[in-house]
Amino acid sequence: MTISPILEKAERIRDVIRYIKRFKNATVVIYLDDDIIDSPLFVSHIRDIALIHQAGLRVILVPGARRKIDEYLSKNGISWTYENGIRITPVEAMPLIKNAAFDAANVVMTSLAGENLTAVIGNWVRARGKGVLSGVDFATAGEIDKLDDNTIETILNNGFIPIFPCIGWSLNGKPYNISSAQLASQIATHLQADKLFFLLPDAELSAKNFTIPKELGLSPEGCVPAMNIEELDEFLEMNNSQTNDSEQKIISMLELAKKSVESGVTRVHILNGSIEGTLPCEIFSDLGSGTMIYKSNYGKFRAMRREDISAVLSLIRPFVSKEILLPRSEQQMEAEYNDFIVYELDGAVRACAALHIYDRTQAEIAALAVDETCAHIGIGPKMIEYLIEKAKTVSIESVFILTTQTADWFEKQGFVADSIDTLPERRREKWNPKRGSKLFRINLKKQTNGSL
Repeated sequence: MTISPILEKAERIRDVIRYIKRFKNATVVIYLDDDIIDSPLFVSHIRDIALIHQAGLRVILVPGARRKIDEYLSKNGISWTYENGIRITPVEAMPLIKNAAFDAANVVMTSLAGENLTAVIGNWVRARGKGVLSGVDFATAGEIDKLDDNTIETILNNGFIPIFPCIGWSLNGKPYNISSAQLASQIATHLQADKLFFLLPDAELSAKNFTIPKELGLSPEGCVPAMNIEELDEFLEMNNSQTNDSEQKIISMLELAKKSVESGVTRVHILNGSIEGTLPCEIFSDLGSGTMIYKSNYGKFRAMRREDISAVLSLIRPFVSKEILLPRSEQQMEAEYNDFIVYELDGAVRACAALHIYDRTQAEIAALAVDETCAHIGIGPKMIEYLIEKAKTVSIESVFILTTQTADWFEKQGFVADSIDTLPERRREKWNPKRGSKLFRINLKKQTNGSL
């Protein structure tokens, strides 16, 4: 029994439809690094942004303008310095900074017009000067004081795309230069956006460029697909001495991501803008193409419900076809679903496992299956841990599994080979010698006493 290519395509299409339904009318803020705006892939990213907007998402764009500002200032012989990543310039530089910021925004607006989308550039940011901090005069550098919520909502509700240049104005009309990335973060926080994207060149969180905490799962490409806040703290601590400019930029975006999520933004995504199609892939699939930062409520374990039966049967079907799992009928699932837990991700069942209790001293973990799109983020071990803790609550002495092809994986989780003769009688009667499943066990009494 093999999985039909048509079924595989159908599952992907179902996922896309589910995400379109989920994120319809969601607010997404996208920071476009100026290196991306200057890249050959910019037109492709704009086309993807247009598709995202047409799918019903409310899109807000914040273009970076660092290069254009550098260019304008250099041509006019005006020097600048940086303090904690913030550009400091004399007052006479501000008209040039403003022109550069609006030119960058105009490039984005013109490209959107090529996709028949209406975008609006506006002065919706009220700012105040950063002033003098620790003896440093930040001069033209500012920070957000207030956003014009009503106007922004009107623009979004009318189906337009607001574009924010990196400029804010004081109450008396004085302009200030604001970091584009920080502006994107603060806009997302202020509007409690569903998603904030940082689209950067070569933004790859992999072992090639960073030290990766051992417990973090990696994508097939070797990148970190997702981190919760606690995992991000560990990652930042392990990588706080980065000296490469590109890697420093990613670290600064991760720090902004942390602040944004802690302040109410649902999810923040660091995307590699050097990859075509990264935006729709990240929005309309479970683990996308970049690195997602989230609070610990992204996915959840829960008891299986009767309405999950068809989803669970679809989930285990590939494992049945490879003879890793035994086939189960709908009637069998009806009788056993109370033994199951599932892992739910964005409303879809992506993993399952059962805990069958036999004689009050032994229990079996069975039907463990994790969708291949989530296989690299550590859900399997977490399900094992969850069910073992559940077994302990009812004083089970040992938990066993039967397997034909995954013995090494279970041994890695702490299971030890045991004799088939130790199976509870009711389960031994079902054991098929032709299949030849091997038995592995964890002794919970020893584990509780610290022996394992």
